[in-house]
Order: sequence, then structure tokens, then C-alpha cells
Amino acid sequence: MTHMPLDAQDEISDEALLVRYANGDPAAARQLTLRLTPRVFGQAFRMLSDRAEAEDVTQEALLRLWKIAPDWRQGEAQVSTWLWRVVANLATDRLRKRRRVAPLEDAGEPTDERASAAAQMQTSARRTALSEALAELPERQRQAVELRHIEGLGNPEIAAILNISVEAVESLTARGKRALARALESRKAELGYTDDDA
Repeated sequence: MTHMPLDAQDEISDEALLVRYANGDPAAARQLTLRLTPRVFGQAFRMLSDRAEAEDVTQEALLRLWKIAPDWRQGEAQVSTWLWRVVANLATDRLRKRRRVAPLEDAGEPTDERASAAAQMQTSARRTALSEALAELPERQRQAVELRHIEGLGNPEIAAILNISVEAVESLTARGKRALARALESRKAELGYTDDDA
């Protein structure tokens, strides 16, 4: 089999690279891994806030992708959409397992020495509060809000991932944002927000 040079594969879609991998092209597998790993890890880390767990989820998600590669049918789904769902499910399973009260020592040591301890604590408190509020949303609302406002995806792409209409995405994100605002309203002072903050 003739394999394409690595730089030429930059122009090939994720789906085509996956099919090439399934047909025995190791260069396609390397290229697809390099392309997908940062995205998958980023999503897992945003959901879990734990580097080791995010690395585990990334590895598991990519292993699942390689396993289904021989059965992949181009044109039926996007690799990114399929992976997003797998990562979301794997991370959600881990979050459910640890949803009890996390021990204080799991908070870890501050890593940014340029920020003051107080600033780091406030940033950590804000992230925790947002994660807790997101966890209380209905599943579809949480997914829509995370995809729109954390992943930065557009409504049409979110609609494809969640298999719903663009109008449904707009409704879910609007309701989710309102629910988050209500959930966090009483904690504004505690989290260091003022009425001028967005």
C-alpha cells in the first residue's frame, strides 16, 4: 500500500484519516492522534479539572476510536462528534463516582506562582462553584452550555453533536444560562463578583 506523506495528510479529514488507519496506514494514525489528542484532553480536563483523570479519559476515548475504526462508515458521522460524546460519557461516569464530597487534600497545590494565594483560591472557588452549578443542570442543558460557552462551538455544530435542532440548542443554552445565574446569584459576594462583572 502507498502511504501519503505526513504533510499531505494535514488536508485530509479526520474521517478519511481514520479509514486510512483502518486500512493499515500507520502514518494516518499518528497524524490523527496528533490532531485529536489536544482537543480530547481539553474537553476531558474542562469536565474533570484533574489532569491525571483527563489523561486517562483521553487514552480510553482514543482506544475506543481505534477499535471501531474498521467499522467506520464515512459520511455517517464526524469523528469529532463521536469523540465528544465518548469523552462526555467517560467524564460524566467519573464525575458521578466522585460526586460525594471530595476531600480537601484533592484540591492540590497552587501552580501559578505569579498569582497571589488569595487570587488562586478565588479562581479555584469560582471554578468549583461553576462546576457544581453545571452539575445541577439537566443533562441536555449542561451539555449545551458546556459546548457553547466552554468549548466555544457554534449552535449548528452543537445541534449535530446532540442530534437536535439549532432552535433546541438556543433554547437549552438560554435556559441553562438562566439556571446558572440563579444558582450563583447568592454566591456573588463570596466569589468576589460585583454587579459590574459579566
